[in-house]
Amino acid sequence: MQHIVKKISLILLLSVGSFVVAQAQKFALVDMDYIMKHIPAYESANDQLNILSKKWQAEIETATQNAQNMLKSYQTEVVFLSPEMKTKREGEIAAQEKAAQDLKIHYFGPNGELFKKRESLIKPIQDEIYNAIQAISSDRGYQLILDKSSALNIIFSSPKLDISDDVLVKLGYSK
Repeated sequence: MQHIVKKISLILLLSVGSFVVAQAQKFALVDMDYIMKHIPAYESANDQLNILSKKWQAEIETATQNAQNMLKSYQTEVVFLSPEMKTKREGEIAAQEKAAQDLKIHYFGPNGELFKKRESLIKPIQDEIYNAIQAISSDRGYQLILDKSSALNIIFSSPKLDISDDVLVKLGYSK
């Protein structure tokens, strides 16, 4: 019986200890969308990315249109072509379609030019924000900082927990 009382006492002690530790933890929220919108370098980087994206998309559309034009021309002329010419033209059309697809992958694929450009323009800004958040967290003793603009399903948050403006001030941007 005494053994059971010791176990219950230990469980209660651990529960109370966990509650005290949980009470001592400090949390905060940031709104990364809000922070990014207030950093001119981020807006500039996004503008550059949008310009490049439109330029590259136009190149892809031109290449795709060329393939479609080649196909239409082939379809109207097919009855007049020799078997060798048909094969040659079909190969040219396939090559143009592949070139358009390759261009799309080159620019917009997982490791494409847009990804690389975004990495070079946006990542330094994100790193700077992360370092500012980390410094504020260290200074104020936060154990957890959540991004309320992400899909974390935060239903309600007290404005007192939001340190987004503090991050902007730490980065040298005023509200």
